[in-house]
Amino acid sequence: MKLCKSVATAFAVAALFVLAAPAAMADDWNRETVVTISGPIEVPGVGQHVLPAGTYVFKLLDSQSDRHIVQIFNQDKTHVFTTILAIPNYRMQATDNTVITFRERPAGEPEALRAWFYPGSEWGEEFVYAKPRAAQLAKETNEPVLATPIELESAPIEALKTAPVVAVAPTGEPVELTQSRMPAAETSTAPVTMAAAALPKTASSLPLIGLVGLLCLAGSFLLSFVSKPTA
Repeated sequence: MKLCKSVATAFAVAALFVLAAPAAMADDWNRETVVTISGPIEVPGVGQHVLPAGTYVFKLLDSQSDRHIVQIFNQDKTHVFTTILAIPNYRMQATDNTVITFRERPAGEPEALRAWFYPGSEWGEEFVYAKPRAAQLAKETNEPVLATPIELESAPIEALKTAPVVAVAPTGEPVELTQSRMPAAETSTAPVTMAAAALPKTASSLPLIGLVGLLCLAGSFLLSFVSKPTA
């Protein structure tokens, strides 16, 4: 009888892990993050360029592409404010919290969005500006800024995935991308708070239901085998 209970418990635990795995994978897949800002920030990409104070959702559109595409939604995810081209940036040490970095601007101007790091990850997303705007930011901040020559205002998402990326120096000259990849300081004058986002919906649950069913059948078979009286 004890053996039967142990077998049943083992299968229950196995089913629990199968059910929990897709949710964890989905959260890591799009890195959904809720961000609340108390002041306006400038954002690159297709769409609105200055976001007012409020709560927004950052999500990866496609975490498998060589260059990540980030979308910023309103709080209930019914509207996309901007779609941003980004390329990976590395930080020396991961943190338990979301980190968003900005480029310092002249007094009275909104901070310019630079990079986004997901909790526990050393790799983050450094955002790319349209080349004319990148040249202006590079001059204001006296540091290289990532840029693309394509027209971001009218660029479809597929074009963003293959868009060329360069780095613009404060002088306006192109520089090697490696010279622009120094991690930004993890502080900003623009107050930002992060909250854990609800896990996004996963794909169809039919394969999962089938797997759980097979586990149950296997458990029933094993229980019936061990419960047979011995001769």
